Amino acid sequence: MTTASPAQRKVTRPRADALRNRERIVTAAREMFTEFGPDVPLDEIARRAGVGNATVYRNFPDRDALVREVVCSVMDRTSEAGELALAETGDAFEALERFVHTSADERISALCPMVQSTFDQNHPDLEAARERVEQIVEELMDRAKAAGQLRGDVGVGDLMIVVAQLSRPPAGTNCGVNDRFVHRHLQLFLDGLRAPARSELPGTAVTMEDLRRPCD
Repeated sequence: MTTASPAQRKVTRPRADALRNRERIVTAAREMFTEFGPDVPLDEIARRAGVGNATVYRNFPDRDALVREVVCSVMDRTSEAGELALAETGDAFEALERFVHTSADERISALCPMVQSTFDQNHPDLEAARERVEQIVEELMDRAKAAGQLRGDVGVGDLMIVVAQLSRPPAGTNCGVNDRFVHRHLQLFLDGLRAPARSELPGTAVTMEDLRRPCD
């Protein structure tokens, strides 16, 4: 077994520190973007992360790069939670429930609108992260439908719309108050997804393609 020399360790240590700094910046930015929106001053993000302004700009040359990294990291963690639910949960509907509640905790609904308002939403990194989330949701829903636990007249778009709406505080309300009730309301919604359906839904199941189609 080869032991790294002191010189080698000196080379690797700054890289680990730089990675930790980057993670702290992304975590602080996620918190502040959720609280204050995408226009929060970068020096405030640096202060919360415990790093200097130069460190922020060294990792992220502009605001768009930082917002994109935050949104991608949230979507990646959400996807990982979905994959874990698929692997660990034998009950198909329980796996779907775990994914929905995790998505709310990650504040994905508060962050994703920033993509449309700040930069090109078709950036390759965003498309890859978004596609992964959509694939996981589709797999979770397909498994629950195959098990006869999920009503068959809902689509991925239906789920994503309602999760986004229910996990975002209503206008004029306190965000902290909404956090107390979001999982309660999401569970009410999830119970309404269970098969057999108690009512017939108007229209057709909403797909992600429907959500991307421009408004008339």
